[in-house]
Parts: sequence; structure tokens; C-alpha cells
Amino acid sequence: MLLLAACSKNIQTQEAVRQGVMDYMSSVAPKIGLDLSNMQVDVPAVTFDHDHARATVSVKPKNSDVPGMELVYNLDRKGDKWVVNGNAQSAGSMHGQGSDGTAPAQGGGTQLPPGHPSVGTPPSGTQLPPGHPPVKQ
Repeated sequence: MLLLAACSKNIQTQEAVRQGVMDYMSSVAPKIGLDLSNMQVDVPAVTFDHDHARATVSVKPKNSDVPGMELVYNLDRKGDKWVVNGNAQSAGSMHGQGSDGTAPAQGGGTQLPPGHPSVGTPPSGTQLPPGHPPVKQ
């Protein structure tokens, strides 16, 4: 038993968690139309609790000053790898709630950055960025 514990690989590192997140994102990317080759994925924070990890993941377009988004993933240790358990959550807020835990203001919600185009249906003839999934009209 002691020999087995001594041979166990230490995977409680940010890089090991990042690899688990990348494996997961690679598996779902084709389903959601995400082109990971154009994305920068970083793991700025991880907490470990035995065979579980909670990672804050930053995703943004490569070579861009555009702020990306932060997601939180829960991972479980499976052998010598981390495996994402469930879907990501938006960092800083729970689904349908503001960062303080309350429901968004009626008709309000999150404001877009200055100069950001409307998030409604794009005008006819508008070109979407490369790798963007089609918009249903």
C-alpha cells in the first residue's frame, strides 16, 4: 500500500487542472461551434479538496484586448487526470442572479460594455466573426 501511494502521480497543479478543462472543452467544442484554436484558456485560480478541484477559468479570443469570460469548473480526480464534473458556472454570479445573489432588475440585468453592438438578431447581411456559430433567426 505504501509503495502504491509513493508511485501515485501528484496532479494537484494548475497545469494538470488546465489539461482536464481543455480535454472537456475539446470534447464539447464541436457541439457548440467553438474554435479552441482561436481561444486563450487560462486557469488563474484552483482550490483542491482531496480528489476534487474547483477551477476559475478565463476564456478569451487569442491576440485580443477584448475581456473574456470567467467560468468555474468542478473537477474530479480519475486516476492521474482531472475530469470536469458537470457544466461550467459563470464566475461571480449564479444563473439568473446578480453577483449579490439577488435577481436582476426588471428590464435591466447586465449592461454591455460601451460600444458593444446589440445582442438581438443581427441585421440582414451582417458578417459574424470567424468561428462564430450561426445565429438562428
